[in-house]
Amino acid sequence: MAISYYTEEGLKRLKDELSDLKVRGRADMARQIAEARDKGDLSENAEYDAAKDAQGHLELKISKLEDVVANARILDSSSIDTSQVSIMTKVKIKNPKNGATITYSIVSEEEADLKTGKISVKSPIGKGLLGKKVGELASIQVPAGTMDFEILDIASSF
Repeated sequence: MAISYYTEEGLKRLKDELSDLKVRGRADMARQIAEARDKGDLSENAEYDAAKDAQGHLELKISKLEDVVANARILDSSSIDTSQVSIMTKVKIKNPKNGATITYSIVSEEEADLKTGKISVKSPIGKGLLGKKVGELASIQVPAGTMDFEILDIASSF
């Protein structure tokens, strides 16, 4: 699995989720399986089968999250190059067609949250902005077609 970069806050959130799944999630699952088991014959007990299936999904999610956390690295704010758009930079862009400006923070996939202006480095816009410098024009292929954005400013998002 590839190394992913996170803010301290983002990595803490992942570790908290993992801990919650291991403790509360597993306890809830054990309780559901026990309740289903108490309902009689396991060979014809759909509730038991569903609970065991859900347990398998939970364990898979825990395993994947453990891999992500094991391969996670915290980004050092002093190593962020603000001369061009990269992960953990905040970029202000302008749509030359309508004059609208917007600011995005470029973050890892797991930390992306469009409501707070954080877009994934792997999203179409995130990919299209990577490596661009202030004053450059980025033509980005999005589901609705091609959009152009002018890079107005780049700063550290820490």
